[in-house]
Amino acid sequence: MPQDTPPHQWKTLDQDLNRLSRLEAATMYTSRPLVGVGVSLVFVTLAAVAAAIFTGGEPQGLAVVVAAAFGAYMAINIGANDVANNMGPAVGAKALSLLGAIAIAAVFESAGALLAGGDVVSTISKGIIDPSSLSNTKVFVRAMMAALLAASIWVNIATWVGAPVSTTHSVVGGVMGAGIAAAGLATVSWSTMGAIAASWVISPLLGGIIAAAMLAFIKWRVIYVEDKIAAARVWVPVLIGLMSAAFGTYLALKGLQHVMQIDLQTALLIGAVAGVIFWALSVPFIRRQSEGLENRNRSLKTMFRLPLVVSAALLSFAHGANDVANAVGPLAAVAYVQQSAGVADEVTIPLWVMLIGALGISFGLVLFGPKLIGMVGSQITKLNPMRAYCVALSAAVTVIAASWLGLPVSSTHIAVGGVFGVGFFREWYMERRARKANVNGASGTRLARQERARRKLVRRSHFMTIVAAWVITVPAAALLSAACFWMLSLLGF
Repeated sequence: MPQDTPPHQWKTLDQDLNRLSRLEAATMYTSRPLVGVGVSLVFVTLAAVAAAIFTGGEPQGLAVVVAAAFGAYMAINIGANDVANNMGPAVGAKALSLLGAIAIAAVFESAGALLAGGDVVSTISKGIIDPSSLSNTKVFVRAMMAALLAASIWVNIATWVGAPVSTTHSVVGGVMGAGIAAAGLATVSWSTMGAIAASWVISPLLGGIIAAAMLAFIKWRVIYVEDKIAAARVWVPVLIGLMSAAFGTYLALKGLQHVMQIDLQTALLIGAVAGVIFWALSVPFIRRQSEGLENRNRSLKTMFRLPLVVSAALLSFAHGANDVANAVGPLAAVAYVQQSAGVADEVTIPLWVMLIGALGISFGLVLFGPKLIGMVGSQITKLNPMRAYCVALSAAVTVIAASWLGLPVSSTHIAVGGVFGVGFFREWYMERRARKANVNGASGTRLARQERARRKLVRRSHFMTIVAAWVITVPAAALLSAACFWMLSLLGF
C-alpha cells in the first residue's frame, strides 16, 4: 500500500497555490485600466467605420473618417471629465450611489444630446477667429481637426491628473491655436478671448458666492432653529420651487434654445410657472415625508435627498444638450465642407454625428468618470445633501444671471466653484463660532499652525491643482492645436 502523503507537502502545495492566486489577482488589478482603453479604442474605430459608410467611401471622405475618430475621442473625454461636475456632489452627499449616478447621467446626458443637442452649431467656435482667414477648405478642415484633437488630448491629460476643466474652453483654445498656426495672430478676435479669460474668474466666483449664500440661508432658517421639522415643512417646498424655477429657466436657455428661439424673458416665465407648480406639489410630499422624523439634522438630510437627485439629472440633461457640440461641432463642419466644398459659419449636425457624441459621452462616463466624480464629490470638501443641493442650485442660478448680464461662463467652473464656496463658507462659519465660544481659551492663546491647517475644511492641494488647470487650459490647448495643425499638414491633410 502507498504511504500517506506527509502533511508538510500539502502545506507547501497550499502556499504555492496561494502565491498563484495572489499573482492572478494582481494581474487582474493591473490590467483593469486597460479594459477602458480597449473599449474606447473599439468605439473610436466604430465611429470611423460609421463615417466611412455615411460618406460612401469616397476619397475626399478620408478627412471625415479621421475627424470622426477625433470626435469620438473627444466625446469620451467629455464624459470622463465634465460629467463629474453634475454627479459628484450627489455622490459625495450619499444621495446617490456611484453606480446609480453613472446610470442616471448616462441616460440624461444622451437624452439631452439627442433631443436638444441642436441642429445647428457654429463652426468657428464663438467667433474666436475670422472665418475669412480660413476660406481655403483644405486649411479649414485641417484647423478643425487640429482643434478637436488638441482639445481631446488636453482634457484627457486633465482627467489623468484629476482636474475638472472646461471642455468648452479646451475647444476654444484649440480653435485659437489652429487659427494662429493657419493665418497668424491677426486672425484671432482678442476681445472675445478677453471675455473668455474674464469668465475664468467670474464663473467660479459667482457659483461659489451663490452656493455659500444658499447654505447660509438654510442654516439660518432651517438648521439652527428650535423646531427643525416645522421649519423644513415651510422652507423645503420653497427651495424646491426655487430649484424648479431655476432649472426650468436653465433648461429653456441651454436646451430648448437649440430647438426654438427663446429669449431670457420667455425662459424666466417658463421657470416661474415650473417653480409654482412644483412648490404646490412638494408641500404635501414634504409633509408626509417629515411625519415621525426626529428633530435633528439627520432628518433634514432625508428631505433634501430627492430634490438633489432630480437636480443632478436635470443638470446632466442640460449638459448633454449644451456640450455635445464640443465633441461633434468640428466634425460636423468637416463633413459639411467635404460634401459642399465650401466653408459656412453654421452647419447642420447629421444624426449619425450626434449619435457619436451622445454615445461617446456615455462611454467616457461609465469607463473613466468615477475618478473625477469621487474627487469633486468628496475630496475637495465634505458634502451632505443640503450642501450639495446648494451647489446644484447655484449652477442653474449662475448660468441665468450670466445670461442676463451677457457674460460667457463655464458650467464646469460654476459647479466646482460652488463646491469651493460651500467649503470656504463652512470654514468661515466654524471659525466664527469658535471665536464666539472662546474655544481657543480666554487668555487668547492661538492654535499651532499644524492644528489650524488640520481643521481646514477645503483641501488646498486640490484647490491649487484645479485653479492652475483652469488658467492654463486655453494656452495649453492652443499650443497643442498648433502642433497638431503642423503635424496634419505634414501628413497631407
